[in-house]
Amino acid sequence: MDDRDETADRRGEAVEPEEPVEYRQTRYKAPDGAAELLLIRHGASEPARPDRPFPLVDGHSDPELAPEGREQAERVGERLAEVKLDAIYVTPLRRTSQTAAPLVRRLGLEPRVEPGLREVHLGEWEGGLFRKRVADGDPVAQRLFAEERWDVIPGAEPAEAFAERVEASLTRLAAAHAGGRIAVFTHGGVIAQALAAATGSRPFAFLAPDNGSISCLVRLGDLSSIRGFNDVSHLDWSVAAPLT
Repeated sequence: MDDRDETADRRGEAVEPEEPVEYRQTRYKAPDGAAELLLIRHGASEPARPDRPFPLVDGHSDPELAPEGREQAERVGERLAEVKLDAIYVTPLRRTSQTAAPLVRRLGLEPRVEPGLREVHLGEWEGGLFRKRVADGDPVAQRLFAEERWDVIPGAEPAEAFAERVEASLTRLAAAHAGGRIAVFTHGGVIAQALAAATGSRPFAFLAPDNGSISCLVRLGDLSSIRGFNDVSHLDWSVAAPLT
């Protein structure tokens, strides 16, 4: 009680208690100038068949979406239809543009191609062979997951080169959309690389996000933080939690 309160009390006057100082928890808000990148893995692509290799684009497998992948794409479009986005990005591989198509129709945004976020190059295991080798328990596939390096595959992209091109693309997009939010339709290996780099974790710690999943990366200059990983509520439930 200060001197003013003591005087008031001697006079018999009511003393109003002071409001307590409170520090409440608040909902996360991206820092001013930060870019929010919604990293969306493409929908499930068509199955690999030994008698029908996937077509290649610049050496990368380029399958179309499977029917379930197209359904996942529709769910992604519904989920993000009310989200304010500044841009939509895809890669040169058609499974990303096909996954983005329902959202593109809803928002009327022309997708932009970001070549640096195409999937890791699998060398001699492109064309669908990667899936077969993994399913067969190939010793090289086992070594790949044990060492967490794609480049144990003959002719595959060196780990350092893959990390550098993903980082360069993310840095460029974040700078171009500072203070905004973008949707980036990309690939499982790319998402895993981006989130591992953001956290300094093991290379494959975030492998593999589900098809049609949404992860959120916030970038401000050289700083990155993960605000969501592998969100599939729009795929698992009839009513999805909103992204605001």
